[in-house]
Amino acid sequence: MKSDTPGAAKPVSRSAQILKAQAEAKRKSSRQAGKSAKRSRGRAKLLPAPAVKEVLDRFHAIEPDPKGELEHTNPFTLLVAVVLSAQATDAGVNKATRHLFKLADTPQKMLALGEDRVREAIKTIGLYRNKAKNVILLSNKLIEEFGGEVPQDRDKLETLPGVGRKTANVVMNVAFGAATMAVDTHVFRVARRIGLTAGETPLAVEHDLLKVVPREYGVQAHHWLILHGRYLCKARKPECWRCPIRDLCLFEPKTPAP
Repeated sequence: MKSDTPGAAKPVSRSAQILKAQAEAKRKSSRQAGKSAKRSRGRAKLLPAPAVKEVLDRFHAIEPDPKGELEHTNPFTLLVAVVLSAQATDAGVNKATRHLFKLADTPQKMLALGEDRVREAIKTIGLYRNKAKNVILLSNKLIEEFGGEVPQDRDKLETLPGVGRKTANVVMNVAFGAATMAVDTHVFRVARRIGLTAGETPLAVEHDLLKVVPREYGVQAHHWLILHGRYLCKARKPECWRCPIRDLCLFEPKTPAP
């Protein structure tokens, strides 16, 4: 019923009241989550800057020039290899791409090869059907939008089919020498165990590593963390007894020698 009183407030509908209440609850929840995250970060035990540098100094002494283990001949073959490596081992990808890259090492050659032949070449890799489709789609997009060249910009890389932030970071780092942090399961686990970050998501860990890793180790750092996680700081049973940073690492309890 309309009000005859000039200037009288219009009645608020039930749906509007519900939406307002939901919005307020969401704002309150967000504020509480932010406070909780700050408290959590405040309690987290992290390595001080001198210890972080010492960790990386030791990794550098052991392997001054670490390399990724995916075989490639140029930025394009690296990009394809990283796309194929999702939920697959580097060794398995290398076995498939040795033949594939002999047939096609450019977007033009890959597109000419066709999805069926790409699929046949990589059928030993998990999710090979969808990956073959993405390889053809990204090859076509590279030709149509980037002149057949792999872009060096993360945002542009992420527009390519099958390419997410981690893949883009790997390509930028390995192909173009950018100081990026590609956070895979190894980097996520190892960085948190050592005490380099208390981040609870890959993106948070990436941002923390970019802050704490000294500039001179910006390119190598994520390779060291991957290798350390793959061969020593394993998920189920880290080999602490032979770890070169055992005395600095905050992970407890340390795994005893077998």
